[in-house]
Amino acid sequence: MTHIGFVGAGAATAAAAFVLAEASDATVTVLEKSGGVCGRAATRRRGEVTYDYGANYVKSDDDRVVELLTETLDTEGLVDVTEPIYTFDAGGSVSEGRDADEHKWTYERGLTQLAKRLFARTDATVHRNTRVDRLRRADGAWQVTDADGEEWGPFDALALNPPAPQTADLLADADWDDPLREDLLTAVGDVEYRTIWTAILGYPFELDVPYYALVNTDKNHEIGWISREECKRGHVPDGSVLVAQANQEWSVAHYDDPPAENVARLAALAADVIGDDRLTDPEWTDHQGWRYALPESEPELEPIQAAREHDLYCLGDWVTGEARLHAALRNGLETGDELADTL
Repeated sequence: MTHIGFVGAGAATAAAAFVLAEASDATVTVLEKSGGVCGRAATRRRGEVTYDYGANYVKSDDDRVVELLTETLDTEGLVDVTEPIYTFDAGGSVSEGRDADEHKWTYERGLTQLAKRLFARTDATVHRNTRVDRLRRADGAWQVTDADGEEWGPFDALALNPPAPQTADLLADADWDDPLREDLLTAVGDVEYRTIWTAILGYPFELDVPYYALVNTDKNHEIGWISREECKRGHVPDGSVLVAQANQEWSVAHYDDPPAENVARLAALAADVIGDDRLTDPEWTDHQGWRYALPESEPELEPIQAAREHDLYCLGDWVTGEARLHAALRNGLETGDELADTL
């Protein structure tokens, strides 16, 4: 029996595991450092309120991903946000933007449903709260050691789904004596990432605006994105919930500042852009810092492809050079295809 290991339970891993379940009889083990699945497509709940505080939605930019969401997986609870996305500039002036995304999909219970539904179609074993510390290549197989010293494997193939900087850390410490390791480490380590600090702002009143979200197109405002979770069916029964994401420069400068101060500042900035002073005083708040939020550059693919000859796979949106959830899903599906073909 072939045994395949995945580090990280992000959307790409879930998609790859789904393909493997459909096309092979491989045993799949997933080691996830957090308590959830789907990576930066993250969902939280507060009472009856549901909000996506990482990735905002899946866009319909890939035919295979569209088929997966709308035909293959259960569509119960699938939500398509129909309100448009407007733009704003460095001065905070809002205008009707081009809403280039034909569909903006999530689920009534949040984007994490995507990975949960994919994993539910497999026999994969997902071990949460299991942080991988070290990789080792021995006797033609991969073994993994977690932060508690427990060993996993041997795996006939190993797939790495963390963001590129965290994947590079694993490769740097890997017990793998092959010249390719250095080339692969350089390719992965060169991928640049955008840092994003996010505030979630809850209000007891509804906003009377015609858009789902605002995006800063000139990249010169302290906020890069503001979206309204109440536009997603089933997310906000009453009132309004804003997801305000700071831009790269602000996020890096204030990443380790007291969260309450960051939230208050982003609430004031959102109030100024939207033009509603009530937004400076949210009824409740939440926050999240994403150190490695979005890949900003494409990796050199030759070492990544060569690593597959050693049964080592890298997967995720950063491999595609496109910081989008549909790109992570597509890459996971394609990686699953290649693993199944190799098996």
